Amino acid sequence: MTDQAMLSRAWQIQSLLIGYPDESLYERAGLLRQGAAGLPATLSDPLIRFLDHLTATPPGTLAADYVATFDHRKRCCLYLTYYAHGDTRNRGMALLELKQAYAAAGLQLTDEELPDHLAVVLEYAAIDPSAGVDLLLAHRAGLELLRLALHDATSPWSQVLDSISATLPPLIGDQRTAVARLAAQGPPVEQVGLTPYALPHPEGAPR
Repeated sequence: MTDQAMLSRAWQIQSLLIGYPDESLYERAGLLRQGAAGLPATLSDPLIRFLDHLTATPPGTLAADYVATFDHRKRCCLYLTYYAHGDTRNRGMALLELKQAYAAAGLQLTDEELPDHLAVVLEYAAIDPSAGVDLLLAHRAGLELLRLALHDATSPWSQVLDSISATLPPLIGDQRTAVARLAAQGPPVEQVGLTPYALPHPEGAPR
């Protein structure tokens, strides 16, 4: 397996595991486990641990935990442009640029999906690994802050973020500074409308 094929497989599995845990995810658990087993240990071991948790947890319990973790904790936000731009005009432009990039790669989103949701970003990365890794690196600070927040919350999804982090180069000086700034100050706070993208997400709706 080439490096790009390995990354593509990892990002596709991670995309599914960081999405809302609906019935189809449980149905795919065995196949996802097989796919993860073929990856290097730094990528596969955290995914296997999360899959162990998934298969041992009733769907309703895991779904409620997902909503409590990602919909009710700002530090565990799955919408990556929020970390860089907050609820500002710049975020609206970033969302539009992402959607245009996805369309060029043949990835069409539904009306319920925002293009900066981590599951969507990973799906795009799996389709176009060269562009995908650049996109993930552009949001490296937010990803790291999310990973640390999930570990602080002892969330099972921290394992998925550990696997995502293992697909990327280690944090360097400027990225560490960006993580520290985000942790201390949070994202920008200018409040504006983000038409045509609505931020609230219906509980239990597809992610």
